[in-house]
Order: sequence, then C-alpha cells, then structure tokens
Amino acid sequence: MKSQKDRVKLNVGGKKFETTATTLACAGRNSFFGSMFDEDWNPRSDGEFTERFIDRDPDYFTVLLNLLRTGELYIPSTIDKKLLYKEALYYGIQDHVRSVKWGPFDGNRLRLAESLTGITSGEAAMIRASQNSWCCVVRGNMVKTYDWMLEEQPTITNCDYRRVNDVCWVNSDNIAVSSPDKYLASGGIGLFSASTGELKYNFQVKDGDQLKDYTAGALGVSSDYKLFSSCSESTNKRNGISVWDQVTGKQTDFLPYWPDSKATKFQWLHGTNCLMVATCHSMSKCSINLFDFRENRVFLSWSDAMDERVYRDAIAIEESNSICVVDSNETLGFMDLRSTNSIEWRSTHTRGFTEKLSGWTGYKFSYPKLAFHKGQLFSSFDDTISVYCGSDWVRTSQLQQSHGGPIWDFSIGGDRLFALHGSEDIFDVWETPRP
Repeated sequence: MKSQKDRVKLNVGGKKFETTATTLACAGRNSFFGSMFDEDWNPRSDGEFTERFIDRDPDYFTVLLNLLRTGELYIPSTIDKKLLYKEALYYGIQDHVRSVKWGPFDGNRLRLAESLTGITSGEAAMIRASQNSWCCVVRGNMVKTYDWMLEEQPTITNCDYRRVNDVCWVNSDNIAVSSPDKYLASGGIGLFSASTGELKYNFQVKDGDQLKDYTAGALGVSSDYKLFSSCSESTNKRNGISVWDQVTGKQTDFLPYWPDSKATKFQWLHGTNCLMVATCHSMSKCSINLFDFRENRVFLSWSDAMDERVYRDAIAIEESNSICVVDSNETLGFMDLRSTNSIEWRSTHTRGFTEKLSGWTGYKFSYPKLAFHKGQLFSSFDDTISVYCGSDWVRTSQLQQSHGGPIWDFSIGGDRLFALHGSEDIFDVWETPRP
C-alpha cells in the first residue's frame, strides 16, 4: 500500500488527478515531473498534499498518465495522435511513447508504418535518418526535415545552391549541407538547425591564413565531434579531406587525398577511431582507404585497378572485421578489414533487372546502396531492400512495396528505416512492431 507521502495531487486544466510519486518517477529525472521532486522523489513541498496546477489539456494527460502507470499506450478515438505526441514532448516523455509505439529495430520484422507523398518538387537525391527517429529528404536544392512524428519542419533552402551534394546529421539538432556549386571559401558547407531551418554558420577551408576555393562533396562525422568533407580544387585538380570541429566550425586539419576522383562516402569506425574513405564512381575506379587520426597516417589502402566491375557503395563492418562492397548488379563482395588482399564475391539478386523494369512507368535508374545496423546488413536493389544476417551473410528477408518504383536511397536511424523512391514523390517509413 502506498504511503500518504507517496501520493501526489495534480490539477491539469481544471481536472483533478491523484497519483503517486512512484508512478511519476517512471517519467525519469529529466522529465517535466522530475523538477517536482527532490533527489529521493519526495514532493518539493512542506505539506503532504499540496495540489500542483498544470495548464494543459486533461484528456491528453489522462492517456499519458495511464502510460506511466501501466507501460501501455491506449489512444481513444477522440484523441488526435499527433497532438498527443506533442503533449508527450511537453512532459518530456516522448521516449516512452516511442518505446511503446514500436519495438527494438529488427530488419527481419520490419513492417511498413507510413508512406509520405508530396514531399517536394525536384529530382530525388537522398534521405538521411537521425538517431532520434527524424529524417531529412533532399530534392534539388531543398532539404525537407521531418520530426519523429513525421511532421514537416521548416525547409532548409539555400538560394546559392543549385543542388545539394550531401547532407549529414551532425547531432539530433543540426544538419550539415554541402553543395558542389559553391566554393568552400564562400559557404559551400552550412550547418543548419533541423527544427527551424536556420543557417548557424558556414564551414570554410584554409591553407595557412588563406581561404581556399575548394568545392564540397561527401560529408561524415566522428564520435569526437569532427566533421569531414571531401574537397576538390578544379584549377589544380587537387582532392582532399577537410576536418572541422563541429562545435566551433573551425577547421582543424586538411588531408591530401590522391585518387583521381574525390571521396563519395565517409564512415567513422568507433572501435578503432579511424575514418573509412571510399570512392565509388561509375566513371572511375573504386578505392578504399582507412585513416588513423591518432597517428595521422593511412594504414590501409585498396583499389580495384585491375577489376572491370563498377562499384556502387562500400561499408565497413567492425563486428566481423570486414568491408562489404556492392557492384551495379547487387553482387556483394567481402574483404578483410585488416588486409584487403582479395574479395569474396556472392551473387545475391534473384530476379533480373528487365523483369522489374517491365512493370514500371516513368522509370529512373537507381544504384545499389548499403547500410549496416545492429548486426544486420542491408542492400537496396531497384525496388527491394534485402536483409542479411549471420557470419555468412545469408539473406533472411526482403522489404518491398508495390508503389513508388525503384528505391533511390535509404537510411536507418532511431529504430526506423526510411526509403526514398526516385520515380515518384514518396518515401516509406518502416518500423518493427512490438513483440
């Protein structure tokens, strides 16, 4: 039986509620309710039964209080879901709502939760997921951001950019955007607020005290607050990798990069504090390099100089000490992360490109993409995303929809998978149902 000291009276929008400190403690110390109690979750009051007034809607509070009481979320038909999510955000318990809305990520159990249409005009380019279940979509020179409720935020638009080359979530609040149309000396990379679209500052490249006219390409981030970008100087045909401090926007390093084409993908390897730099162009050879920033050296370098394959993507899998590459036919290849002397190729696709193409109108060709998340490998090919598991990377499931046509890009973050279609103005959101 709960003690009188544990009981709490609340007045929410004129409606009286009585609960316990134990129930409200389920919301967590950083929630709205955390400030109402001391370190031992005793009410901050001289009296046992001081009533606290909260100027919010009581009907929505009822649903959220029951969530804290039972761990289950029941939403009556009279309650607007998105307004409920906003109330959860106000009380600081949005993570509780997310945790009961869908389960822990599992590629083999993903189900289509929603498809969003009417994103924006312009050619489909890319989609990027954040760790808090937001996403941003790039079409043309516009970046549209969606919060975890899939509500559209103010558009990130820079009139100086004719197109966006890459976007990267620096953290849950900010997005870095690069453009090949703008020199880095005059704002080729900008840091924008994900929720307001506001430009916070530009990243610039310096050689000594002089600003250099490089154009920006692929972006990447590290766990120690560094931002990376491939840079190309058209006059002298020089390529490099510039490094900035994410917090201050100040350049901290510039690394020469010798391949003929600039890098197309960065991946930070948390276990070794190294940066994987991949170059996968249709008109040039593929190269993969690993940079060790602790010793400021390249400790692994590989190129397909003698191979006729056209490589489309690469990803490092630290758990198995391997690097996975994919060619234009979705054939997966695996090399040892520690030696890269040879590649073991495995054919993966089960139906031909012509067969898929016959059912589509307004077709736009898309290239295979790779992702790795929580021990599972993902590969997109035309209109399908395949999931691979186990030490031998056996295909265990496939994600496919009848609408949208080929998948132009996909991204995983915050226990969601987002897939952007190239032929139609649509992207899909996949979630794992609760067990």
